[in-house]
Amino acid sequence: MRTTRSVLLAAAGVLAVAGVTACGADGDKDAAAGAVTVKATDTTCEVGTTELAAGQITFSVRNSGSKVNEFYVYAAGDRVMGEVENIAPGLTRELRVELPAGAYETACKPGMSGRGIRGALKVTGESAPKAVDATLAEATAGYQRYVTSQTAELLTRTGEFVTAVKAGDVARAKALYPVTRTYWERIEPVAESFGDLDPKIDGREEVVEEGMEFTGFHRIEKDLWTTGDISKDGPIADQLLTDVKAIVAKANAEKLTPLQLANGAKALLDEVASGKITGEEERYSHTDLWDFNANLEGSKAAIAALRPALEQRAPELVTQLDAEFANVEQVLGRHRAGDGWKLHTALSTAELKELSDSVNALAEPVSRVAAAVAR
Repeated sequence: MRTTRSVLLAAAGVLAVAGVTACGADGDKDAAAGAVTVKATDTTCEVGTTELAAGQITFSVRNSGSKVNEFYVYAAGDRVMGEVENIAPGLTRELRVELPAGAYETACKPGMSGRGIRGALKVTGESAPKAVDATLAEATAGYQRYVTSQTAELLTRTGEFVTAVKAGDVARAKALYPVTRTYWERIEPVAESFGDLDPKIDGREEVVEEGMEFTGFHRIEKDLWTTGDISKDGPIADQLLTDVKAIVAKANAEKLTPLQLANGAKALLDEVASGKITGEEERYSHTDLWDFNANLEGSKAAIAALRPALEQRAPELVTQLDAEFANVEQVLGRHRAGDGWKLHTALSTAELKELSDSVNALAEPVSRVAAAVAR
């Protein structure tokens, strides 16, 4: 969940966030030709222009502040059109996004929290959709089938979880919790794009600071693992199921672009860095490795859908992606426990660093997929 996030200062957390940021960055290279420059600091967000022509747009985001930053492009209702996370101080990251004519907002989020420093962005004119070749068209169709399969299972599992919560069955609810969230985490970038449904479903306790009620999965997680008292969580569980139904309908109706697949694959690895390796995401249950694995699987599914196109456009990139995905899977696989995963608290600092390093190595080639797709 990206609406609010504090960066943990534990040693493993700092290694994870800094490492993945560095590997996905463009360093000190100049902005790509034609890119819109964004100068981000701890207190400002200077976008090179406030009006653009419709079509495919590249933002080159430079973080000159002291805090890790993020950059978003929002449509009405805070719908996420594109984002780039984990921009460490001194580094530059690129975001490629397809924007039709309309009114948007840009936002930098120093410290990766809050609503961010926002500005208006007007996109004008009519852009003919970029011609999509057959392999990319099949990529989006194939990935949308994957999303449909995951949302169907998310809905089923959430229903089972809600039933257990309402019945007061703490043991069953605890067992269902990480399994249910697997289906959310696999398609998180798609699910997160629909305004305030994401924080209602997946928001952590900090959402209260933004004037929102603390509800959804993590509110029930807190009650399950801190007090074990879920006797008053029936209404929260009912609302969770209602919100999941709404987001499933929206996700299944969404028409994705090849760029969204590429950006989503990278966003899932950013999620691993910012919440899973640090232990912040599942701070009460400590089931973060379930989420880690699901994010990894979702990223791999997006890349797999794009694979035929990448084999034509960047075969050497495919080779590197295969090797780095296999490496992360091997490292993560050492922490299996039965049909699931060890708790985050069972891993040493050295083991967390090893996971962080493997994600770093994978995030670098994944960060280059969008450019290959945009050719």
